[in-house]
Amino acid sequence: MGCSVCLWLLISLGRVWGMGHGAREMVLGTLGKATTLQIPPDLRDLTLRFGEAVWKRDTEDPQRKLVLLKYLDGNYTNYMQGRALFHRLNFSLEILNTSRQDGQLYEYIVSKGPEEKVWQIQLQVYEPVSDPSIQILSQVLANGSCTITLNCTAARGDSISYSWGSQDSSISQLCSRNGSLLHLSYPLQNTSIPCTCTASNPISTRVIVFNSSKCSYDQGGKSPVADLAPSSLPVLLLLGRG
Repeated sequence: MGCSVCLWLLISLGRVWGMGHGAREMVLGTLGKATTLQIPPDLRDLTLRFGEAVWKRDTEDPQRKLVLLKYLDGNYTNYMQGRALFHRLNFSLEILNTSRQDGQLYEYIVSKGPEEKVWQIQLQVYEPVSDPSIQILSQVLANGSCTITLNCTAARGDSISYSWGSQDSSISQLCSRNGSLLHLSYPLQNTSIPCTCTASNPISTRVIVFNSSKCSYDQGGKSPVADLAPSSLPVLLLLGRG
């Protein structure tokens, strides 16, 4: 008898899809730019059918959530006026000027009486990578070869990773390294060794090319910036929205 009552309660009150966790999606946002949080088509259909939904966001307090928007039968209340737009056509939420504080877990909840379906979006916010520069840390001329140590750095950007390579297949192994440092050794007759530094994070990539110049004794360790090829201006490749 007791088990039958428990089962009845689970059926009548527990018709909850994704309560507390739900299906989750990862969205990458660009610091200072607009980020749109979208829901899948089945949730749009349920919203039209049930007529009631809410956008929520986690806060730094795990016991508190922030209600961003409430939708009811074609009307809505935007509690993020001036900071976010609600698109009634697809029920998406557009954050206008994405800040680091916006990097939270968002929930879109469709409900009708005891029924509820949850769609979760984890927003991660990144600052784009700035133009990198290449610094010569050391330069040694010995035994007919030049040995230099290069350091590639970008002044701004979150979670930056660095790698070295070359589009010239004949020297690709010579230039191939992971990390910001490249130790390069080449014969003096090779006056041009084009090595490419790539600085990237999940939302952006910047590339700069170093062309080795002739080693000289008065240059070793003193040049703050590498001799860059005139045609190798930093190139911005955006890998995500924002």
